[in-house]
Amino acid sequence: MASNGKTSCLTMPHAAAHAAPSTTNHVFGRFELSRLLGKSDATMVWLGLDSRSGGEIMLSMPRVAPHGPGGLGNWLLGARRAARVDHPNVAAVAECGVHEHWPYVAIDRRAGVTLEEWLALHPRPSIEDSAGWIVAVLRGLAYAHDAGIAHLDLQPYNVLINERGQASVMALAVASPAAGDDAADGAATSPMPLDPSQLRAQRAAAERDVLACGLLLHRLLADAPPLGAADVGRVMARMAPRGREMVRLPWTTPFSIPEALRAIVNRSTSGQERLRYRSARTFAGALDGWREAVADNDGGPIALLLDRVRSVGHLPALPGLATRVQRVTAIETQRTDEIARHLLPDMALSLELLRTLNSAQVQGTQVAGNGPVLTLRRVVALIGVDGVRQAANRLRAWPGPLDADGAKALLTTINRVRLAGHTAQALRPAGYDGEVSYLVAALQNLGRLMVRYHFADEAAQIEQLMLPVAAGPGEAEGEHPGLDEEGASFAVLGVDTESCGTAMARHWGLGEEVLHMIRRLPVDAPVRKPDSDADLLRLVGSAANEAVDVISQLPAMKVGPALARVAQRYGGVLRLTPRIVRDALQEARDVMRSGKTTASAATPTDAPTVESEPATGLSPA
Repeated sequence: MASNGKTSCLTMPHAAAHAAPSTTNHVFGRFELSRLLGKSDATMVWLGLDSRSGGEIMLSMPRVAPHGPGGLGNWLLGARRAARVDHPNVAAVAECGVHEHWPYVAIDRRAGVTLEEWLALHPRPSIEDSAGWIVAVLRGLAYAHDAGIAHLDLQPYNVLINERGQASVMALAVASPAAGDDAADGAATSPMPLDPSQLRAQRAAAERDVLACGLLLHRLLADAPPLGAADVGRVMARMAPRGREMVRLPWTTPFSIPEALRAIVNRSTSGQERLRYRSARTFAGALDGWREAVADNDGGPIALLLDRVRSVGHLPALPGLATRVQRVTAIETQRTDEIARHLLPDMALSLELLRTLNSAQVQGTQVAGNGPVLTLRRVVALIGVDGVRQAANRLRAWPGPLDADGAKALLTTINRVRLAGHTAQALRPAGYDGEVSYLVAALQNLGRLMVRYHFADEAAQIEQLMLPVAAGPGEAEGEHPGLDEEGASFAVLGVDTESCGTAMARHWGLGEEVLHMIRRLPVDAPVRKPDSDADLLRLVGSAANEAVDVISQLPAMKVGPALARVAQRYGGVLRLTPRIVRDALQEARDVMRSGKTTASAATPTDAPTVESEPATGLSPA
């Protein structure tokens, strides 16, 4: 058999690769090959019988023989390094060998059947099983990637399902780099990758594996190969950066795909490279977050959030809180509304007081039928100044476990939430309590605050995914929009930020009426006439938050039209005009800048500016 690198296994005299399955067995060394389990442009897997052991074996081989000086030796070196990877989700290699200058890797058939075989013999898997299999494969790949080893040609026939329904990946580093992606060259053969070019090749090969996992999950959920191509490598060649094809889950699938899972899968195969998962662990983490979140919240990011809240609190107190609390509570006869006015700017303390109010001890002092208490002055009246001091003492000092960058990002988020609260105060209809409007708008951001504090790295990822990206070579000029917040959160955490906020509010014991008010109106939902005061307060908070999101997230030239759309959206119910919305934002900014409701130690310096944006019409009078 030739081994000059141009010979394909399709020409093997002892193994007719085109016969799949075949009724005639072929001999390959001591192996009697019975049928082809799968093939791509880079690799193939045969089922055979080992004449030495008498057991069934799966042989994985490159479609193109390694070539060049030392090509076969380098291939064997990489395959043997890969064979030493010991992980529950990586199928054990029985042997690495060569027959007539053609290399192979042998895997015991008892490791399982290939994914293609499983799909041919069973009804289509559930979405939970599909996600679980890919998570298992990703865990195995993550372990291999840590060792500098990539798969290079992950195909359905390289995923094994054992008799317990558990998945593993087999045949790491079998594909000859010359037959695969150029970026993979050297990615699985160098034992000490000190050369920067080899490190880059390893990262590129690992990212290729992660993309392949996304395409496999897409195939399982859509019940059809993406782009109609069974070879995952061919699909990747048609996607960015080498091609221009888009791979997104269709809306018509055998099962209804939850939006969180749809966002995760579509991110994994995004046409924009920067939006894709860069590591197997990040992809697996998002899928695990979704899987555990749908299991009655017994695990996943929400359970982790609640666990972290128990250890480090919900938010850290802003600097100087103890001094401010001591000053405003020193005079026992001071009015509760004056005390509340000085406490309101500290988001951590405001939330802690609301949480305290819903404790078992305080619940008994509330009069049944009076509805939820959403003013700090009422909380102060119920728990007294001693209760306020105790609540302040329970808070962790700023910035908690965050580093400098995390603390800066959290302060920015807090100031945006405060700006939304003051904007809601300015937008509220006559007769509605300003403090209630403030706290409802602030609590609509509870999930954002929790994620920013307790999942700082993930929050940064979410923020990056929401940024627009410039068009690439060969694309139309302009920018591609990033993901919306819900989609980005799904793609990173497996749940959306609002679910985190709702879970936190339930944990505090807030009632259903409050949970309804603090659930922001979806941006694509129609704004209908409110049926109750709670409905109206929810709309006021939603309008305020949408307006603040506009000035926080959009460039100046787009702010004016976007604020006009917010005014139009809520105008029929709240009687808003673009001028009213702009004036409310300006009033909120002036309140925060004036320092009337905050101590100098916590005066905001990075709340979204509005006065410098001519398009908004918010220049100072």
